[in-house]
Amino acid sequence: MINRKTALFALFSAVSTFTLGQAAWAAGEDTTAPPKKTQTSTECKDGKVWDEKKKECVNAKKSGLDDDILFKAARELAYAGQYENSLKVLDAVKDQNSARILNYRGYANRKAGRMELGMSYYKRALQTDENYILARSYMGQALVEQGEIEEAKAQLIEIRDRGGENTWAYRALLETLGGVRHY
Repeated sequence: MINRKTALFALFSAVSTFTLGQAAWAAGEDTTAPPKKTQTSTECKDGKVWDEKKKECVNAKKSGLDDDILFKAARELAYAGQYENSLKVLDAVKDQNSARILNYRGYANRKAGRMELGMSYYKRALQTDENYILARSYMGQALVEQGEIEEAKAQLIEIRDRGGENTWAYRALLETLGGVRHY
């Protein structure tokens, strides 16, 4: 029979592990480096992605590639300035309502000059997961571009308050605001 202390310790450990894992996921893709260029952004055209197994560019919608691979390809294309291709790849993702997909739809549309549409996707990403701090960072950067500094500062505070002060998402928005904390 398990004694009470052992059972409580096991329960606490399980809850702590789950909570830390959820917090890390909520932070989003917190990387300081843009994705590495692959054949997807250097060789593939018209929303196609590089299939490592086939060693060729394939139609994202017909590829059968999983959502993670498609997401990484769309992110790579967006960072390469290929916003329309990024959006075509995002169209192939099965889970169209995930915060990360909505966030990158926002990013690609904003960078392609469709600010209002981009903002609507950031808002949808945050409706899906209010703790998705990367969407808060990108939204804050868009707010700065629109001259909405106070609203951008509010997103910076939200990121901090959600445990994201030591993340790329926080640092990127802070830098966009001039590198000075405003709270």
